[in-house]
Amino acid sequence: MNIEHYIGQLLYRYQCVTVPGFGAFLTEIQSAQWVENANSFFPPKKQISFNTNIKNNDGLLANHIARTEKTSYEYAISAIQYEVLNWKKELEKNRTLTIKNVGSFSLNATDNLIFTPSEQKNYLTSSFGLNSFIAPVVKRESFEEKEEIIEETPVISLVTEERNGRSYLKYAAVFVIGLGLLGTVGYPVYQNQMATERVLVEQAVQKQVESKIQEATFFIKSPMPPVTLSVKTNKEQKLPYHVVAGAFRDENNAEEVLKKLSKMGYKARRLEVNKHGLYPVLYGSFATYAEAQKVKNEVRESENPEAWLLVESL
Repeated sequence: MNIEHYIGQLLYRYQCVTVPGFGAFLTEIQSAQWVENANSFFPPKKQISFNTNIKNNDGLLANHIARTEKTSYEYAISAIQYEVLNWKKELEKNRTLTIKNVGSFSLNATDNLIFTPSEQKNYLTSSFGLNSFIAPVVKRESFEEKEEIIEETPVISLVTEERNGRSYLKYAAVFVIGLGLLGTVGYPVYQNQMATERVLVEQAVQKQVESKIQEATFFIKSPMPPVTLSVKTNKEQKLPYHVVAGAFRDENNAEEVLKKLSKMGYKARRLEVNKHGLYPVLYGSFATYAEAQKVKNEVRESENPEAWLLVESL
């Protein structure tokens, strides 16, 4: 039985998928990235890592295979053991192993496993349909200002022909000169009169504006009533991140571990039996991923290297 496909299905839903007797695949959400030197954009994804120290059977992979293949749990365990045996033989023979859509393994000089995650598959469901792309370089064009040359049009001068014997033209010229002198003297007088009337009008308007401002400022007849805003606070805080100490098939074992963790000072709790028939026991539940990750790392270093993180709204 090829279990690679089932591992990939579980990586979409869980942060830890354990292959009994081999190790565990862990996922961590990585935010979107922009590679400046390549001008490339990459969507958020689940970054896969591998831990060889987590080898105990938590029942997740075996139950998933048994339910999908419609077979027994014991047969699924046997199929996993057989597949792990083939993986180890291939590593001993070729010193490399590839798990499709998950990653590849290689043995270094000291026979330690080196895991390289696959970049072909994104197991973050919220990024479905988002692909990486390269943005084209923006070319900026410079525009030169061009001066427009306006050609001067030649002035056309009108030259009147002098005609002797036409004396009425002389009287017309004298009349035009008289109108010009009258306009020169009368226009300033007209301007002064218009300016005087404009000042009077502006003063009257200014007085009306000032009276309106005073009335609006000091005589508010019907003030608005004060507005009271009520703010509702959400007292219930959701704790979706949980540090799991283990999942036990025997309820009594789960209760003993719960009592032990409570005596050690943890806000431990035991969940109801899950769909795999296991009783999970938690070190605690937290509001943020960073808090849960910190406690998980401390627990792994001090007492339980097989502790793992569960993200679920309970």
